[in-house]
Amino acid sequence: MTENLAIRAMTRPEVDTLIDWAAAEGWNPGLHDADIFWMTDPLGFVAAELDGELAGGGSIVAYGRDFGFMGFFIMRPDCRGRGLGRQLWLSRRDRLRGRLRPTAAIGMDGVFAMQPFYAAGGFVFQHRDLRFAGTGQAATAARHLAAATEVPAALLDAYDQRHFPALRPAFLLAWIRQPESRSVVALVNGEVRGYGVVRRCREGYKIGPLFADSPSLAEDLFVSLSDHAAGAPLYLDVPEINDAAMELARRHLMAPVFGCARMVLGPPPDLPHGEIYGVTSFELG
Repeated sequence: MTENLAIRAMTRPEVDTLIDWAAAEGWNPGLHDADIFWMTDPLGFVAAELDGELAGGGSIVAYGRDFGFMGFFIMRPDCRGRGLGRQLWLSRRDRLRGRLRPTAAIGMDGVFAMQPFYAAGGFVFQHRDLRFAGTGQAATAARHLAAATEVPAALLDAYDQRHFPALRPAFLLAWIRQPESRSVVALVNGEVRGYGVVRRCREGYKIGPLFADSPSLAEDLFVSLSDHAAGAPLYLDVPEINDAAMELARRHLMAPVFGCARMVLGPPPDLPHGEIYGVTSFELG
């Protein structure tokens, strides 16, 4: 007999509960993720309720009407293996579709074991994103780097949009200004040629995004971000299809510890994968 979930919009306190569940699973969320994620799209979180209690949830963030991202899919441990997650996931997919144009793409990073399920739901595999772990190292920043908060927002937004399927100015402004973080931009002749952010997490720090026009600029950005996490655990989520990014992580003695499959429903975004050294997050893209 199929149990019926009450699937509804999530409340802000429930996002905190979801993040606590994610932390318990070892996802290591950022300390300020909940506030920024909610601010980005308060309608982008879906709750599954069973017998009056939160049973699971996930994000269905819409960036305008032309791109969406599904993430943070998690069920309470005692609610797994009962078909409840399937109900929630299909509802989330369809709700997000309804918020976007019919031709819009939806992206997601799913654990490898769930790829067949997501494929059955219409998502097509693009590449693997591998989480590398290491230790932050003290360093001196290159001269051509500047704090992202000192760069005109329009310049940073334009560069970000080259490497992400949609414009996300509100998210980006909050992301580079979050507490306990460092955000740096590579400037060449007054033009943005790369940028990155490192943020404090439940354990150590995570870099994301890390976008750069060249391996040398990516190296300079990484070194500055690593310096902010000197002596602490440091993580970077690397698209496996970027050989230079994989080499950067290995050169800094980082090792893969986790991974997800980047999958897309609809037309795959045309992105310069050779310039994407670290994705922003597995939760919002």
